Amino acid sequence: MQEIQEFLTKYFSAATDPDRERYFSLFGDGVVVHDDGRSHHGLAAVRRWRDEVPDVRYDLREVTGTPTACRAVAEIAGDFPGSPVTLCFTFERDAEGKITRLDIEP
Repeated sequence: MQEIQEFLTKYFSAATDPDRERYFSLFGDGVVVHDDGRSHHGLAAVRRWRDEVPDVRYDLREVTGTPTACRAVAEIAGDFPGSPVTLCFTFERDAEGKITRLDIEP
């Protein structure tokens, strides 16, 4: 469980870091991200998706799973309608720890 907690702490810290490359370095080239009813295939598409995401704060509430398939529940607050919201982040990771799939849903 420690490895999962460390990964998720790293992910949410990188998601708020002004150095966007720190965030993108967590993803594999063929990553697929599902968020807000849309799918983003490949790292270039994930970069475009992330440019649309407003600056937010994450409060990690729950962590479950394994190092290659884990789930986090977090409260997200920021300058967007309905803030704050609680979302579920489901990650799949490859043998090197890179994110290959990320699903974000209520």
